Amino acid sequence: MAAAHGVGPNLFVQEADWYNEILLGAVVPGDWWRGMPHPMRSWLRNTVGGFLLYFLTGFLWCFVIYYWKRHAYIPKDSIPSIEAMKKQIIVASKAMVVYCALPVVSEHMIESGWTRCYFHVSEVGWPMYFVYLALYLIFVEFGIYWMHRELHDIKPLYKYLHATHHIYNKENTLSPFAGLAFHPIDGVLQAVPHVFALFFVPAHFRTHTALMFLEVIWTSNIHDCIHGKVWPVMGAGYHTIHHTTYRHNYGHYTVWMDWMFGTLREPEDILKKD
Repeated sequence: MAAAHGVGPNLFVQEADWYNEILLGAVVPGDWWRGMPHPMRSWLRNTVGGFLLYFLTGFLWCFVIYYWKRHAYIPKDSIPSIEAMKKQIIVASKAMVVYCALPVVSEHMIESGWTRCYFHVSEVGWPMYFVYLALYLIFVEFGIYWMHRELHDIKPLYKYLHATHHIYNKENTLSPFAGLAFHPIDGVLQAVPHVFALFFVPAHFRTHTALMFLEVIWTSNIHDCIHGKVWPVMGAGYHTIHHTTYRHNYGHYTVWMDWMFGTLREPEDILKKD
């Protein structure tokens, strides 16, 4: 399938190279990386950017909720230990190099013209941009819900992949750093709907790229145990329940899929039983 609306893939390559120049040129010493093949440069950029986002988000949010505003957000006995957070960082860091290969694959498919990705918003217009964005997010929400649910329901997948993440099953073990503490294949599987969506829904390239990296921030947010109570957002209150019951709240951005498929459990339900 050619790139949407006849836009040649070279624009996508140029955009990816621009991202590489901005990030790698600012962070990586020397210019040795410029001699790497294009996919390797993109992988290096994703890895550097992923680590920066992970650590900046994690350390900043931990500082706010565990030290600066600790009495306002989380009871003292629910603050995870430094040792627990170190282990989460180690697991996430080992997996990061694999996670960051997935955006390289999606970029290659986009650059090759295999997807329905488009480059300029003007190609579809702003009204259709928002329609397509909504469809993209619905597709991703549906895909991540079922991928996550099957990682629980299919026992070998849970035992050998997803169980790595579920050792964090109490408020005093969950932290923003747990957000990416997965077996690397598990993390990739749960992000794959972002890539599959490109074959079915016209997607704006920059928006798709931004959403892939915003996953780092989002997963940190839903593992901090602070319930924002913004319906229908799948806040940390819902996701903490998932880590304690294992059978509820599989959704990603919202609670809609859990509501539709009968796996929703409200934080208020826990409070009532307590």
